[in-house]
Amino acid sequence: MNVHKNANLTPRGRGEIVRRVVDLGQAPKAVATALGACERTVRKWVRRFQTEGYEGLQDRSSRPHTLRRRRCTGAQIAAHLGVSIATVSRVLLRLGLNRLKDLDPPEPVRRYERQHPGELIHIDITKLGRFDRPGHRVTGDRTGQSNYRDVGWEYLHICIDDHSRVAFSQILPDERKQSATAFLNAAVAYHQSLGVAVTRVMIDNGACCKAHTFRAARKAVGLKHIRTRPYTPKTNGKAERFIRTALRAWAYARAYRTSSQRAQQLPQWMHRYNWHRPHGSLKANTPISRLRLA
Repeated sequence: MNVHKNANLTPRGRGEIVRRVVDLGQAPKAVATALGACERTVRKWVRRFQTEGYEGLQDRSSRPHTLRRRRCTGAQIAAHLGVSIATVSRVLLRLGLNRLKDLDPPEPVRRYERQHPGELIHIDITKLGRFDRPGHRVTGDRTGQSNYRDVGWEYLHICIDDHSRVAFSQILPDERKQSATAFLNAAVAYHQSLGVAVTRVMIDNGACCKAHTFRAARKAVGLKHIRTRPYTPKTNGKAERFIRTALRAWAYARAYRTSSQRAQQLPQWMHRYNWHRPHGSLKANTPISRLRLA
């Protein structure tokens, strides 16, 4: 008997593999050569025979796969097919469907980068709590924290260039249209001071960005507005990533006595970020190196 295609092995062909290896004691490699199958296939069917018997050599139903696509649980599939839950679990694991969330895999990350500095800047805002003594993030002591909750908030406005990763940020009292407009003008002016002409800005759909004041300021400096997709923060991922870096390496990096002291350290940290800190996305080069200024 000869077997030519692994994909077309019949139960009879699988039985012949088992007979030669298990009953006659032939080596899997020799059986694979004799039957025109690969050694891996021979070992698979022998292993399945040893764990499931002759039943394991039969064609398997695709119903576990189909039922799983209907979001049936392993127990429901087992009851429907009249098999054990353990068997269903093995099949689902082999198919990569043992978790329901695997039915809807996340959308693959699509990374992009503009070709030249200034083609696109990303703008975002995050709020920071004001304080007049070191907080529990640094001290680890929450005692008396409720007595200091009325100090209020301040807002970190950030801008990062899509190509160079050169960043600019300011702490402003709020995230309203006047503050957002002032920051936009300051960010454009900062990039101009580095010889970069900004042509596009990406920002979320917040109320401050929809205001007439902000739109007028954007048009006055000739910027095209690219909106982020609703409920999709990764669209503005470079800004989100910069915010996480700023919080870790500046805002919560040391025990500031007050939020004012923290704010005083922001310009120094921004200089280090742009001019001296190696950037992982730039092959360990600094952001300013892409502007050929360093």
